[in-house]
Amino acid sequence: MFKVQNTILSDDIATAKFSCDLPRCKGACCVVGDAGAPVAKEEIPVLHKAYRFLKDELRPEAVQVAEKEGVVVGTEKTGYELSCVNGAECIFVDYDQDEVAYCTIQKAYFEGRFNWEKPISCHLFPVRLKRIAGFDYANYEYVPKLCAAACKKGEKEDTGLAEFLEKPLVRRYGKKWYREFLESCEEIRESSK
Repeated sequence: MFKVQNTILSDDIATAKFSCDLPRCKGACCVVGDAGAPVAKEEIPVLHKAYRFLKDELRPEAVQVAEKEGVVVGTEKTGYELSCVNGAECIFVDYDQDEVAYCTIQKAYFEGRFNWEKPISCHLFPVRLKRIAGFDYANYEYVPKLCAAACKKGEKEDTGLAEFLEKPLVRRYGKKWYREFLESCEEIRESSK
């Protein structure tokens, strides 16, 4: 483990190779699992706004789930998560012509139609954050079924997970934090040779 300001991170975040390979994994991180992506309390109003904005673009079964169960489920005590269709697919998932899952919120963001990219937990995946006693604990959740293709692509391109996650890490912590983080990653990589 290593520490950058008020964040404690697992060493494998510094050493792992990773680069999403959507044509191979088909967006599995948005559709595989037994729970929705974790959501911060302050993200809930934005997700409700995204739902209202994108409702006509979502799959009918996703709208049905959102209308019946809500866009976000959970409580402050248990934690919040995005609602899912059939206990797996995020309600904001749609599919392209090649059956690759994509996030409708992120698509609208890239098209300039919505001013927020997606929940930070989705943006940071495969790193998951847990807040305990004023510290963020960051762990790399390697799930072979989801991440094997991205790890192979990362090895081939020599892209570290730390570098791959630059944009969401800067979004979460800022540029100064990210520079300190990369310095720590370099030290860990050197010591593990």
